[in-house]
Amino acid sequence: MKKRTVYAWGSAIIIFIILMIVTPTIPQSQAYHNFADQRSFFGIPNALNVISNFPFLIIGLIGLILCYYPDDYFRFSLRGEKVGWTCFYIGVAAVAFGSSYYHLHPDDATLLWDRLPMTIAFTSIMAIFVIERIDEHKGTYSIVPLLLAGLVSILYWRFFDDLRPYALVQFGPCLVIPLMAILLPPMYTHSTYWLWAAGFYLLAKVEEAADKPIYSWTHHILSGHSLKHLCAAMVPVFLTLMLAKRTVQTERVSLYTIWKRSRGKGSEEESFECNYSNIAVEETR
Repeated sequence: MKKRTVYAWGSAIIIFIILMIVTPTIPQSQAYHNFADQRSFFGIPNALNVISNFPFLIIGLIGLILCYYPDDYFRFSLRGEKVGWTCFYIGVAAVAFGSSYYHLHPDDATLLWDRLPMTIAFTSIMAIFVIERIDEHKGTYSIVPLLLAGLVSILYWRFFDDLRPYALVQFGPCLVIPLMAILLPPMYTHSTYWLWAAGFYLLAKVEEAADKPIYSWTHHILSGHSLKHLCAAMVPVFLTLMLAKRTVQTERVSLYTIWKRSRGKGSEEESFECNYSNIAVEETR
């Protein structure tokens, strides 16, 4: 392992420890379980919050199948990509079961099964981005440690009633990935789909926070939390579309540089050091 990699991991761990020391604990609010829409349909409690998780199962299974059939449909160029995307789609499909189980009887015990598959998806995406944008080997080797870090964050919350590590696992990728998508030159085309996915996730969090107001605005037809599920499901939808459409870039230029060029300010390109494997360029579909 190179010295700078060791320094990077060491710095990250030190920063995390300092943050854990200087920041107050974040306990799980019990008011979180009090959702606006608690109606039952066909004997299903909190029915719409349960049923609205179904799209996760559909897109998760579709993505998982396309990772392998027909004949590697997504045409992954790097070995670690298939592992990372497989973990991601497993997490997405599992959200349907974990979140539905939680909403049948919302409390801290069932919330663990809601958050666990989401954590698998978050950490897998982070590893995938490292594979594609920074270094294939480092990204591949980071898949298991990141998944374990996500698991530890969930267990830490359950045992110590402190959401800080989980908040880092959830919101860290939400901040880092859009920045990386803009600043680091992509290996593939259709890089803007990452930003669409990030935008839908941000919208989902807004809808989650506005659960009760949205329920009131829609005259008790649909709550913000149900809309949050539907909006969050658009994240894997856009990422799946990206995988289906993308091809290997002939010229690897960051979105930031492209935007500068489009504004007539691209005389000097930003330079980023990235290690890519030598791969064949395929024609656009």
